[in-house]
Amino acid sequence: MKQFFKFVLASVLGVIISSIILFFLFFILLSGLILSAGSDKAVDVDANSVLHIKLDYPISERTPNNPLANLSFLGFDGEKAIGLNDILACIKKAKKDANIKGIFLDESYMMSGQATTEEIRNALIDFKKSKKFVIAYSEIYTQGFYYLASVADKVYINPKGIFEFRGFSSEITFLKGALDKLGIQAQIIKVGTYKSAVEPLVLTKMSDANRLQVTSYLGSMYDHFLTGIGKSRNINKDSLFNYANSGRIQQPEDALKYKLVDGLKYKDEILSDLKKRTGLQEKNNMASVDLNDYVKSGTRADTDPKDVSYKNRIAIVYASGEISGGNGDDNSIGSETISKALRKVRMDNNVKAVVLRVNSPGGSSLASDVIWREVMLTKKVKPIIVSMGDVAASGGYYIACAADSIIAEPNTITGSIGIFAVLPNMQKLFNDKLGITFDGVKTGKFADLGDVSRPLTPEERLILQNSVNRGYDDFTKAVAAGRGKTQAYINSIGQGRVWTGTQALQNGLVDRLGNINDAIQSAAKKAGVKEYKIVSYPEQKSFLNRFGEGLTAEVKAHFVKAELGDNYRYYEQIKGVTKMMRTPQMRMPYDVVIR
Repeated sequence: MKQFFKFVLASVLGVIISSIILFFLFFILLSGLILSAGSDKAVDVDANSVLHIKLDYPISERTPNNPLANLSFLGFDGEKAIGLNDILACIKKAKKDANIKGIFLDESYMMSGQATTEEIRNALIDFKKSKKFVIAYSEIYTQGFYYLASVADKVYINPKGIFEFRGFSSEITFLKGALDKLGIQAQIIKVGTYKSAVEPLVLTKMSDANRLQVTSYLGSMYDHFLTGIGKSRNINKDSLFNYANSGRIQQPEDALKYKLVDGLKYKDEILSDLKKRTGLQEKNNMASVDLNDYVKSGTRADTDPKDVSYKNRIAIVYASGEISGGNGDDNSIGSETISKALRKVRMDNNVKAVVLRVNSPGGSSLASDVIWREVMLTKKVKPIIVSMGDVAASGGYYIACAADSIIAEPNTITGSIGIFAVLPNMQKLFNDKLGITFDGVKTGKFADLGDVSRPLTPEERLILQNSVNRGYDDFTKAVAAGRGKTQAYINSIGQGRVWTGTQALQNGLVDRLGNINDAIQSAAKKAGVKEYKIVSYPEQKSFLNRFGEGLTAEVKAHFVKAELGDNYRYYEQIKGVTKMMRTPQMRMPYDVVIR
């Protein structure tokens, strides 16, 4: 028996020592990978090179601070992670780079919003002013990628490829039937005829008002889409509409017949063409640099805020994702994180002006108001210009409305000035489905207001409605003050209605159409500075800082996305519903998915 215990003790001790050794080996290996991947070692670009751009990943507002993003390690495939800021910076640099002879726009699915695509498209149009070429090729042209590719000098498709050109559609998933089966009633308190975020919870199809607004903004976006393609391809916009509406583009040959593409070619033929354009013989390897590598050749879009050598700065504060209280990250807006960033740039004498980059469908009304306050305070000290991304609606518009001016893309989704609250009544689920009942005592009539095990009383509903009404009144007052309009006018274009950037320019919700570079130039002009450096906020956390914080959530999201694929958006929508049932919301009616 004594020998047995010695053996067990030795085994346990061996496991502990082995675990410690393995942990340190793993940490050393991980540290080495981070150091090697994050060294940002300059990449040499050969003469007569082609910049290879392949945008087949979701494009965030700025490149994440993740040195392992492009590595494959322990079975994980590294995700491409070049953000919009660095994509635009690379194209801008390539325009003047003597070693870059042209751009090869390779198979890209454009898993991003339309305003993001617009920014990149405009950057390519500007690149062409250098007289360098842009060649586009794909086996499958989605409508989003074709809109981008249509600016190329030559557009090619695989002879057996797929060309999508059908028009836009917007789809909403309604959950009322599922809630009814579960015995859950969504109790809705809202202001705004068009504030349709709650419709999926209480209806089985779109309301007339919602159908009207979706038809309006979808038509505006489609008109801009056709106009852009028509101008680039020298095709009448009405002809393009008829091609799509009559289903004439069925095969690659049809796209060629109607001059939407310039040729049907295989990839090897494209590579041969690129060699000729760069002066290479067929037997030689083509000189090219991938976007992921080119960004390392001194092409970053901004300067490290800790670098004190620059006295004139324009700060870009990125507000991207849903709005909630507390801290956020690159893909979510935390009121504390954004407020802290705005305070920091406000108090920094080297920062002469601020660009608030908003790409958000909204979220918590309280968190939105916290950020709005910081925008107001910043405006009193230095110029602050808003640049709108794919969407800047509801709470996303609220945090923008106090700025000196607002710049949006024509196909930005904005407006949605309204507010709502949702409280579930789960009495039938508990009582009838699960056989669970509740009983208790309370010291006041409204002590259990918000109890989900029973329906609201008329008096409780009135209390909540008054709270939402007050929130809408505050919202419209803030917009009226920020935009120099009457509250009555803002109410007339508010009511939760969604607008495109083009429509918002017409009704006064934005000041001009343009991109983030236009916003930067506007901020510099208002601040009276000509020479300046760009700095970005909030400061991105290092990979090691994130390792013990949100990395677990990121890994979990990675696996869920991998498992669900295109259905991941339904998972996100259901998660969004649970968030809506906590606090009053300034939120977009739904996720806008345009096919």
